[in-house]
Amino acid sequence: MFRRTKVCSGLMLAFGGTLALSTAPVFAQQQLERVEITGSSIKRVEAEGALPVQVISREEISRSGVTSVEQLLNAISATSTSGGLTTTLGAGLSTYGRSEVSLRGIGSERTLVLVNGRRLAAFAGGGGAAINISAIPFGAIERVEILKDGASSVYGSDAMAGVVNFILSKDYQGIGLDATYGTPSRSGGGQNTKVGIVGGFGDLTKDRFNVTLSASLEKEKQLEAKDRAFAKTGNVYPHLVSGATGLGNIEGGYTPGTGSVAAGNWVQGTRQAGFGNSPGAGFGNPLAASNTCESINMFRNPTPTSKQLPFCAFDSAAFIGGLIPERESKSLSANFALKLSDAAELFGDALYSKNTVTQRIQPSPVRRSFLTPADSQFQLQGVDPALLIFSTNPNYAIARNYLLNLPPLSADATPAQQAAYATAVTQAAAIANGNQPLAITSRVFDFGPRTSEDTSEQTRFVGGVRGALFGQDYEAAFSRNESKLAGSVIDGYFSQVAYARIVQGSNDWNPWSLTQSAAFNAQLPAAKYVGPTLNAKSTSNVVDAKVSGDLFKMPEGASQYAAGVQYRQESYVTSPAPALESGDIAGLGGGVAAVDRSRKIGSIFGELNLPIIKGLEGNVSSRFDKYNDVGDSNTYKASVRWQPMSAFLVRGSLGTGFRAPTLSDVWTPQTVGTSAQFTDPAFPATPNLQVPELSGGNPNVKPETSTQSSIGLVFSPSASFTVGIDYWNSEIKKIISTPSTQEIVTRFRAGDSAYAGLVTLTPAGEVEQTKSILANVGSAKVSGVDLSLNFREAVPGGRLDVSLNGTYMIKFDQTTPGGTISHKVGTIVDPNGDPVLDADTGGVVLRWKHVLSGTYSSGPWAFTLVQNYRTGYEAGLRQLDGVRHFVPAEAIFDAQIAFTGVKNLKLALGVKNLFDKDPPLFVPVSNQFQAGYDVTQYDARARFIYGTVGYKF
Repeated sequence: MFRRTKVCSGLMLAFGGTLALSTAPVFAQQQLERVEITGSSIKRVEAEGALPVQVISREEISRSGVTSVEQLLNAISATSTSGGLTTTLGAGLSTYGRSEVSLRGIGSERTLVLVNGRRLAAFAGGGGAAINISAIPFGAIERVEILKDGASSVYGSDAMAGVVNFILSKDYQGIGLDATYGTPSRSGGGQNTKVGIVGGFGDLTKDRFNVTLSASLEKEKQLEAKDRAFAKTGNVYPHLVSGATGLGNIEGGYTPGTGSVAAGNWVQGTRQAGFGNSPGAGFGNPLAASNTCESINMFRNPTPTSKQLPFCAFDSAAFIGGLIPERESKSLSANFALKLSDAAELFGDALYSKNTVTQRIQPSPVRRSFLTPADSQFQLQGVDPALLIFSTNPNYAIARNYLLNLPPLSADATPAQQAAYATAVTQAAAIANGNQPLAITSRVFDFGPRTSEDTSEQTRFVGGVRGALFGQDYEAAFSRNESKLAGSVIDGYFSQVAYARIVQGSNDWNPWSLTQSAAFNAQLPAAKYVGPTLNAKSTSNVVDAKVSGDLFKMPEGASQYAAGVQYRQESYVTSPAPALESGDIAGLGGGVAAVDRSRKIGSIFGELNLPIIKGLEGNVSSRFDKYNDVGDSNTYKASVRWQPMSAFLVRGSLGTGFRAPTLSDVWTPQTVGTSAQFTDPAFPATPNLQVPELSGGNPNVKPETSTQSSIGLVFSPSASFTVGIDYWNSEIKKIISTPSTQEIVTRFRAGDSAYAGLVTLTPAGEVEQTKSILANVGSAKVSGVDLSLNFREAVPGGRLDVSLNGTYMIKFDQTTPGGTISHKVGTIVDPNGDPVLDADTGGVVLRWKHVLSGTYSSGPWAFTLVQNYRTGYEAGLRQLDGVRHFVPAEAIFDAQIAFTGVKNLKLALGVKNLFDKDPPLFVPVSNQFQAGYDVTQYDARARFIYGTVGYKF
């Protein structure tokens, strides 16, 4: 258990930390141990610092009731922005089970994550861009230090938005056991079980050594969408209407091979007018005409096709089996220290974690636009890239009758709709009378839900020596970090070319039924794919050395310095399975190419702290990084701290930062796959389209650059009350970005010349293909205010502790390559209703978010109540009528009772979402399969009850 020492209390007061403090004069304490704090390489008394660092203690973590690192960081107000937390819960997205954190919403790749002050290897399945925070052993965390300011001058690349430093347990004596079990109060899954042990022996002061070991095991059960009323359907009229690819929609007539055909047909290799990329652009569905879509697990979409014909769509929400996926985590950690003498100490730490995430989502969709050009196997094997039904099939009569007797046009149709309908009648009759083969869309239930199982492993070893020599402190170490991913699919996936061959060779395939013949079903096992997807490994080997101490005397004390060097080798290797590399497995996207690259980075840095006059000191730091593949970078930072009296402190900083492109950014080959879902503004009646998309890395991409500044104060007018407020501002240039498909199409339709070459259209003016390649594009200006309030006072019968941490976003303006500014605070759409930049990643830039916590302690009892509050925001337009939709403000309350009346025993009972509130209705503009609520702002478990027991021997 983390003890609140004088040093830590001083830090929390000076930095506006989360715990209330007992005394204000901590500022003036002089006889405190000098330690290194996140954001600086100079060892100093913690209470002297000048940077905005939030500290979360083990005690606070225990009181919060969170069960994972992901949940812990989601409570931080600095993650209150779009993309603040990438979670394992992204159903339908290739997360490979990773979790990432993004301070200020600037991006997880721009937030540096450390363990015990040193880097981990980037997650192997995330392109080598960010750390998988779920790999950090939650049970071993002693405290978390969050620096909410840029720190590239100290740490190098990736620290543009700030630093999250996890400090693991060390210098522990005895054995501690703890166990936690939690369950939602509603039926369904989501149960969580966690057990842990920490043990340590040796006292560093008395025995001159200490070894601390910890281990934990956690299991979480799957929670399915069907078990939550707010998530079980994507149809909430007029707000939501599901547009996912349905079964049995007629895309158009198809002539195998090549040749000239009538308008309305499709010839292999050539798109003709009338043949759509989606159900809404084709000829509708015979079952929709008879209002029987439900017989095939579909629904009749209330918006007709562009030709004013009814079609069946799929409500995928109810088929998502992983609002919370099945998860198992194992972790081991060790810390070691051995005093060789009073001036030298060997130290080391080791970490191993293994996470297995099993995710289940809706069955795969198939339509012509998914099969070419993303899947080269069709051409190689001589199979037509479409699901075809021929006139020799008895079930063809269903389609022929429908095409010759199209449903009548509604009486209120516009002239344009009347013209489109008349054309459709002519085209349909020509196709039917010519007995043309028909291309049909499908939601392939034959193989069941798509089920993936991804296992990631994180290993780390650090060994070094530190001490004092000639009155100076020194430290040198070597660290080895590795992240490995083994991705696989275990059910529900199949070869597209093999399935299309089965369909084309069948004389009785019925796309308007869920039941197929025994002969058809007997061929399916040969098309099923079970096996690996992506194996990847990311490594980072680092040698570093630094020295620090007093430099020269000044009137108000000694100046201090730190200087150091670092050499780092990084490598990134991916080995896609042949099935994934080919792009032939339905539901996995297009072909994935292998990457095998490495780089070398050399760095030198220095820092100087100067006591200018009494109560005023300044700090400057600078760093030079040399990459052997993307060039050099120079960064600096200057900060000042003024303390005119013991209870008042003013601080400010100004600095620069950079982010080097990852090995994946630079060297991933460009391949054609399937785009994310998007809605074409030119055809709003057919949402949630997906088309082939060219994507990949760019060898010409260069590092991003940034400037940031902050100014703040900490004021403690009494021994019981402390307030901290910090204004911060950041500007990022040359952003390395892959524009989203929605952004590309929206800006293209708006006439933005910067997007002119990124969209290919069909002769009918529909989107045929998109291009989304990494490049240095655009910029962003972000600013806001962090507020912390802490109160601690004796009250009748006990003590009251109250704390508040909040972030107010003033500006988050992002500029497109074409120069258009996207204002993102409090909305995911612009005034025209189009998505703001990066909205398709999910999440919103909240105007205000805070965590307000109060604890009443009396003897062995402690009662805690927490309010998690966020302001409202504008979501997407209502999907049926285009009316603006707003998500209201929301407050979720958590509570806990803890008892420590028995020696060495601690018991706690808590509830998250005490009042079991449902989330407000949310209209997404993103590739979010979990319809009905904002997955970035709400825990789908709803009310969650947990109990914890801990005992120390």
